[in-house]
Amino acid sequence: MNIVLGRFQPFHKGHAHLINAALEMGPTTIAIGSSEAEPSLENPWNASEREAMIRAWLGDRDATIVQIPDINDPPNWVEHAIAYHGKGTLVTSDVATRELYEKSDFSVTWVDLSNRDSFEGWRVRLTLKMLSTVFELDGQKEVMSASIPTEVVHWLTENDALHRLYSMSQGLEHAG
Repeated sequence: MNIVLGRFQPFHKGHAHLINAALEMGPTTIAIGSSEAEPSLENPWNASEREAMIRAWLGDRDATIVQIPDINDPPNWVEHAIAYHGKGTLVTSDVATRELYEKSDFSVTWVDLSNRDSFEGWRVRLTLKMLSTVFELDGQKEVMSASIPTEVVHWLTENDALHRLYSMSQGLEHAG
């Protein structure tokens, strides 16, 4: 079993690359971390919404999806996570995650991700936060599609999932 772990806030093309690599290797479990996170600019979508994004992207491809609450205890994270995603091979492009799992003698497969900086969740969320103030739908979709798969762009727009970023940022100091 291949395991791909992420927060998927939101699901983006870096995640798609990683999961595609895992699916090519065989059966795959997608583990959604921080499933209990309270809504914030860092965690704007709940675990069920993140799972819906992933399922929209997966289409008819088969993968198991599990949700894992965070314990904020890195030395014990792998043991905790195994209870949710099971044993297998972690498929990752994140150095810290690789090291954490390798320290626990967990099998790890490294997947290179070109332009990894472009697919960091905080960058994608910041772009979406800016887009939440744009009311031209085609413009939103065009900008989002640079870093987010088409199926997820549709999910985000059809579920009005950008508006909450605008709402969450009200009252915060803005740059510029």
